[in-house]
Amino acid sequence: MQPKKQLSLFDLSMIVVSLVIGMGIFRTPVNVANKAQIPELFFGAWAIGGFVALCGALTYAEIGSRYPVTGGYYKIFSVCYHPSIAFAINCIIVVSNAASVAGVSLIGAEYISKVILSTEMQTQEYRILIAAISIIVFYAINLLGLKTSSKTQNVLTIIKIVMVLTLIAAVFFGSHGASAPSVFKTATGAAAGWADYGKALGLCLIAVSFSFGGYQQTINFGGEAKEAKTVIPRAIIVGLGIIITLYLAINYAYVKVIGFEQLKSAESIAAILAGQIFGPAGFVLLSVLIYFSVLGYVNVNLLSNPRAMYAMGEERALPSIFAKKTKKHDVMIVSLTVFTIISIFTIFYAKTFDKILNYTIFLDSIGMAFSAATIFYLRKTTAHLDKSTIYTMKLYPILPIIFIAAYLFVAVSIYSDDPNAALNGLYIFSGFVLIYFINRYVNRKKTIA
Repeated sequence: MQPKKQLSLFDLSMIVVSLVIGMGIFRTPVNVANKAQIPELFFGAWAIGGFVALCGALTYAEIGSRYPVTGGYYKIFSVCYHPSIAFAINCIIVVSNAASVAGVSLIGAEYISKVILSTEMQTQEYRILIAAISIIVFYAINLLGLKTSSKTQNVLTIIKIVMVLTLIAAVFFGSHGASAPSVFKTATGAAAGWADYGKALGLCLIAVSFSFGGYQQTINFGGEAKEAKTVIPRAIIVGLGIIITLYLAINYAYVKVIGFEQLKSAESIAAILAGQIFGPAGFVLLSVLIYFSVLGYVNVNLLSNPRAMYAMGEERALPSIFAKKTKKHDVMIVSLTVFTIISIFTIFYAKTFDKILNYTIFLDSIGMAFSAATIFYLRKTTAHLDKSTIYTMKLYPILPIIFIAAYLFVAVSIYSDDPNAALNGLYIFSGFVLIYFINRYVNRKKTIA
């Protein structure tokens, strides 16, 4: 069954924005400021992160244009490397995204519970219930088909963009935070050298890369986009352009309103900006907007991740039932249901997944580098395609090389800062590779029998 072409340029652009702007930008600036120590390195890290993301966007735009299929992020690994690598990388992504959906849903529930529940009802049990219900509601919306869920995503993404723009406006209201002069301190107390600044930049880019990540999953929708070979690259570029602009602007607002030194240890930084504009009522408004922002993150993950699972089902890396679709709405019913169950199950054990998420950041960096490297293979194997029908980036191969080098630098920085997280990430990866070959062996035995 051929997937229906339902997604427009606007639909995909909004999906890009929602895949990237989750809850990270409301928390990671604190981590970046702490690691950067000085404003120049702080803003430099965000600017470099934006440039690297742009290089990645142009790279993935061409990958998506040359290979427009449903579940593309799985299939490019399968075609260009080996199905076992594709299986391991995407299993890690699916599990970590399910954990992220669970964790982010709990954060949203914590905010909204303070608005809709009485003080005595603001317990962990009720927050878990709200988070689970939120996921189930959007599971039901996704059962109505891609058109309905993508239109819902458009509305939630616009709300998210309006929230960020509103917070940025805090620079025009109230008093601004004053900071003492910032000083870059080394571990030995000696004057900082280029190596010290480089190490600090690497640590900054871990959080920055996390905040910019996600847009590469847009290529999962290649089989369902209208005129995919032109729409996918445009959507990635437009969406990331919006994201880079918003990120740089809101970080300027954080520093201007809170003060750089205070930002290093601040809590609820978004609430501080909202308070500058709306006073005490700002928290209520922000709580509602953050909850809707969370719903957008939940919905876009229910849109994207089942498509990777569907692709694995098509290639029998997962049981073929994962490739099953409903006749009426063309919904990937099994993949969607399983991902939803994993997300809800994880809500009750979200804290135990924190370390797993730390391990996967390392593998995400490796995965991004290797997925981007598929452009070199695709350039050769699709050289026969009509150049007027596909997107071809300029400054090739410089931009892909910059992107790959940057993510390898992030991976090295993670290993340098936390070797155990990196090594355990590799163990998890090896475990999924082993599962793939065991599954293949079992399937082969069944076929022979």
